[in-house]
Amino acid sequence: MQIIISREQFLKPLMQVSGAIERKHTLPILSNVLLEIKDGTLAMTGTDLEIELVATVNLEQPSADAKITLPAKKLLDICKSLPDGSELKFESQEHQLLITSGKSRFSLTTLAAEDFPNLEQWDGEVEFQCSRLELRKLLESTHFSMANQDVRYYLNGMSFEVDNNEIKTVATDGHRLAIAQKTLASSVNTQRQLIIPRKGVQEIMRLLPADEESITIQFGANHVRLMDAEFTFTSKLVDGRFPDYRRVLPRGGDKLVHANREWLRSAFQRVSILSNEKFRGVRLNLSNGILKISANNPEQEQAEEVVEVGYQGDDLEIGFNVSYVLDVLNTLKTEDVQFTLLDSNSSALIEGVGDEEATYVVMPMRL
Repeated sequence: MQIIISREQFLKPLMQVSGAIERKHTLPILSNVLLEIKDGTLAMTGTDLEIELVATVNLEQPSADAKITLPAKKLLDICKSLPDGSELKFESQEHQLLITSGKSRFSLTTLAAEDFPNLEQWDGEVEFQCSRLELRKLLESTHFSMANQDVRYYLNGMSFEVDNNEIKTVATDGHRLAIAQKTLASSVNTQRQLIIPRKGVQEIMRLLPADEESITIQFGANHVRLMDAEFTFTSKLVDGRFPDYRRVLPRGGDKLVHANREWLRSAFQRVSILSNEKFRGVRLNLSNGILKISANNPEQEQAEEVVEVGYQGDDLEIGFNVSYVLDVLNTLKTEDVQFTLLDSNSSALIEGVGDEEATYVVMPMRL
């Protein structure tokens, strides 16, 4: 293998695929990145057997078809350490690859490219397009509600569903629920739901720029694939049944609280400072036009904030985990928010006023 390429051209795709590579792995080759030259294009592949990332770059100087694997972290650290505008030259020698740039020389040990695993080939059963910005917004609106290492493994990911001309993401950890939806430009004439694992969701968010460029999404029997001009991302799916979130959406709430989102967010943020560090509980006391937020902790310290809100109705006292409420208020971008409540034992429905694309449910907490 022989490649001559600029540092910037090589570094960007390498950084993209590095997110899929585990640093400590029982299989040494999974710590490597696969470099493959074919028809004047260099493809880089990283995988942890659950997700796979392929990024490509067109070579300006002709190179013979070849493939090789190199230690990903060392290769990335070398490229980062070289000065901007450097030119890299790669030459394979026996079981090593020699990298030269200016007066710098590095020799890296290689592993056989034939041993590099790849997620099996499969055909997409459902395919549709949306903008990178739309997909990113859907994930950002819901990702924080995913469970983390829950024994209910199907909660350690995000439900991703398409229903004719609507695309929807749903995440829950059993204590809160986030739903976001968008309308597709054209109908896919099918209905399909799958669960993308937590790491897959995080990688997609890391990769996607917030622009209007189109991205193609494919659903397979056991995989989901995103195809972009810069990369191809494939992830295995969580094998399980996502709970029917429609059944837990609170109904019959007759207490509507309308407030400025930023005022409310700041008040919750300040009160949270003196909440119990373990349980993070805050108490809300609601009366006509007034919301009092209070918290205390085992050190007998107390915090209280009074916020003017749009509310007319019976007095109500309810407790919430302040972190869950702040996650929602930090994610919403509308000027005002609306809380829909029923009683002190029922979940709250939180929505941005004028934003019909995202809905949040937070369970109450006994204080």
